[in-house]
Amino acid sequence: MIAGSRPDGGDDRRGDRRAQSHVIGIALLLGITAVSMAGLTATVGTVVESNTAGVDAGRVSADLDAALAPVEVTGHHRGTVSFSDGRLHTVNRTVRILNESGQVRRLEVGGVVWASHGHRVAFVAGAVVRGPPGNAVMDADLPLATSAGTTVVGVAVLGDARLSYAGGGRVPLSTRVSHDRSAYGDGEWRVAVETATPRPWRAFFEERGAVTTVRDFDDDGVDSVVARFPGSRELHLVVHRLHVEGGR
Repeated sequence: MIAGSRPDGGDDRRGDRRAQSHVIGIALLLGITAVSMAGLTATVGTVVESNTAGVDAGRVSADLDAALAPVEVTGHHRGTVSFSDGRLHTVNRTVRILNESGQVRRLEVGGVVWASHGHRVAFVAGAVVRGPPGNAVMDADLPLATSAGTTVVGVAVLGDARLSYAGGGRVPLSTRVSHDRSAYGDGEWRVAVETATPRPWRAFFEERGAVTTVRDFDDDGVDSVVARFPGSRELHLVVHRLHVEGGR
């Protein structure tokens, strides 16, 4: 009898090959399933993190607006910024006041930025912007009023605050707010706000009758939105000094 043959004339080797193919097929299927499940788990995890960060962004925006209220508060004020994850830190930002002759006033206003999983919130000069560059909206407006003959602009200055918090939790912020007002005579005035998110700033100023351009004044890679208010007018600048301190 030939090795591997059966008395009935069949071939045992063919059955062995079929059994081996079946086992290999199951192993491949299990491997593909494991890889698919790993990819699905990673995708679900990313979606959950992004959704959580999106909820955090709305909360942080409201918290920053309440904790760093430049117009409503005088004297001591306390607030809290809460988030599940991410980083809250200060950045360098500048506001410039210019007329036809050039720069009249320069204010190192600073800024507070929170970021997590592609979401971002920034407080700069008194406004709160939510969203990353290219896809941001202004949640709280810069204090600004304009008419045919007068423009009044409020600018929040953080002071020497240096904040850096990573992870999650509740970050207490305290401020000691004072206000100072300066009046400037007739001229064609421009306000330049340094920001990583120019689009909502341009929309904000243009809705109030300004003509905007974008310029990097100090070549640091962060542009300023320059808002020019056409026609001769008086400018009133109100500086809100916040003197921010943070701590857990």
